[in-house]
Amino acid sequence: MSEKAQSFKTFDMSKVLSEFDPSKMMSQVTKAFSDYKVPGLDMGAIIEHQRKNIEALTDANRQALEGLQAIAMRQSEILRETMDQAVAALKDLSSSGGPAEAASKQAQLLGNALEKALTNMRELAEMAAKSNTEAFDVVKTRMTDSVEEIKQLAQKMTSQEKG
Repeated sequence: MSEKAQSFKTFDMSKVLSEFDPSKMMSQVTKAFSDYKVPGLDMGAIIEHQRKNIEALTDANRQALEGLQAIAMRQSEILRETMDQAVAALKDLSSSGGPAEAASKQAQLLGNALEKALTNMRELAEMAAKSNTEAFDVVKTRMTDSVEEIKQLAQKMTSQEKG
């Protein structure tokens, strides 16, 4: 097995994701906002709001990376299967009787290969679409929640100004 193939199999997604630690990011956001005191503005709520945003983005990134990893692994499986089938096809062709039989076998093998390639392409496209949809849903849900939180914060600030 080549060095690149071996490194792919030993690729550790948790190592990559550890760089996207929401608690580390939140400590930086908290530090940046802690010095600012604006009357009537709930900095704790703003910090909490940003924490949720960062967590959602981290989760979406994790899902997207896991999806990419699953696709890459499936692609390597498809390549291995294709190579095994090619070897078997060559053995089959080499044992054919005459030119007419060889041509018939070649046509059959080509048809099977094209059908399999289309099936594999469809499978990979569906995997990518599913992964993208799942990651997008995390962000979409957070955006919806975020708008609601901002509305509530604005209402709270408005009621404090009146009272």
